[in-house]
Amino acid sequence: MLTTDWKPNKSSSVPLHQQITDFMKQKIANGEWTVGYRLPPQRTFAKALGVNRSTVVTAYDELIAEGLIEGKSGSGTRVVNNTWNLLATAPPPDWNSYVKVGTHKPNLPTIQEINQAEFTPNIIRLGTGELSPSLIPGNSMKQIFQQLSNKEITYGYEEPKGLLPLRKQISNYLRTIGISASPSSILIVSGALQALQLISVGLLHRGSAVLTEKPSYLHSLNVFQSAGMRLVGIPLDKEGIQAKLIPAYKKQQNAALLYTIPSFQNPTGTLMTEERRQQLLDFCQQEQLPLIEDDVYRELWLDETPPTPMKASDKQGLVLYLGSLSKTLSPGLRIGWMVGPEPVVDHLADIKMQTDYGSSSLSQWAAAEWFSSGLYAQHLVEVREQLKMRRDFTFDTLNKYFSELAVWEKPSGGFYIWLHLLPSLSMRKLFEKALAEGILLNPGNVYDHQAEQYLRISYSFASLPSIDDGLKRLSQIVKAIAK
Repeated sequence: MLTTDWKPNKSSSVPLHQQITDFMKQKIANGEWTVGYRLPPQRTFAKALGVNRSTVVTAYDELIAEGLIEGKSGSGTRVVNNTWNLLATAPPPDWNSYVKVGTHKPNLPTIQEINQAEFTPNIIRLGTGELSPSLIPGNSMKQIFQQLSNKEITYGYEEPKGLLPLRKQISNYLRTIGISASPSSILIVSGALQALQLISVGLLHRGSAVLTEKPSYLHSLNVFQSAGMRLVGIPLDKEGIQAKLIPAYKKQQNAALLYTIPSFQNPTGTLMTEERRQQLLDFCQQEQLPLIEDDVYRELWLDETPPTPMKASDKQGLVLYLGSLSKTLSPGLRIGWMVGPEPVVDHLADIKMQTDYGSSSLSQWAAAEWFSSGLYAQHLVEVREQLKMRRDFTFDTLNKYFSELAVWEKPSGGFYIWLHLLPSLSMRKLFEKALAEGILLNPGNVYDHQAEQYLRISYSFASLPSIDDGLKRLSQIVKAIAK
């Protein structure tokens, strides 16, 4: 899917096709669309610009006639000249070749489409893994910044591990969930994803394997693959990752590390039992296999408090523990934390300084204020109430429209319901058809290429009327495709 911040002016006296031609010429002349750049398909471009396909065809034909673009069967339409080419003493760089050989792999095509479609007006986002704008405490956020305006705070760079007052507050918070961690063993990061990026480039050897659940959110990213590692999935059951398989997987796969989301796993919503957590920690200690415990959903329990984090029982410094405010409070703050042995934290803090010179100091002060004021604990109570209501509503809605089309489990927290579709159908066809109908899905195969008949359904983002409307229409699409 193509997105553009420009659209032709339909009230202008200049014909639409001429406006589009001039726009494309400007892109080419400015070097934004370089020689070799592949233009979007005509139908896709027309949809993005809100015009008929014939209008775009006319614009393409004019540029072809002027020798600026060229269309070839099977390879699409590409820029072949930039009007300055003929006068240049040397050809311009082929930026496409640079893009292809870059070390960081692009997102999966479906993930790219999802990331772009999320900003389409009025689209129903049935899989989005974040809080609804109505659940983000805007008034309290204003109160926090008002309180900060009356305090002496710094606006420059913070020390490598992050703002000390924030690390002290997080240390206090971690104590309430059983984790003893001094501020010196805490690294402030711009969301838990940055912690994974730092770990991938700072701690692991190229060619080694990272073990994780199957399916897992981690499979929808290229964080470790771009650093030269492989992801290897270990099957899940209702109690969590099957820990007993770890020794064999470690030996066979040359595994360097294990990544898990024990509390309300993404995408399945599975809550790892206390017994399985201990078993997992025991196997990792026995195998000397470092463990990343990604606990960003922990505080979003809806029925009862989840088991104690594995980090609380870690006496060997084996566990790197990740937390974040992105899922519970606001993704816009971009504040998370990693807890680990001080040498590891020191090393990753040094790498972080080389990449961004520290997370936003203003966001760090705001996060510290959320903790110290007591507003964060109060907000968690309120957001759990809202999410529980949303979960129950979505569960009832699925019963209404999908009782004969799918099976699923009722999660006890987090954001997600892992929907197993019963009719055998093309997930790609379902994704495209739903998108054309204004419904954005998160197909299961982006989390596990074998999960072809699954959808990650989120009850955290879309409004309740949108959830009802989206699931109703989605059930009709499933029936139509399955015929």
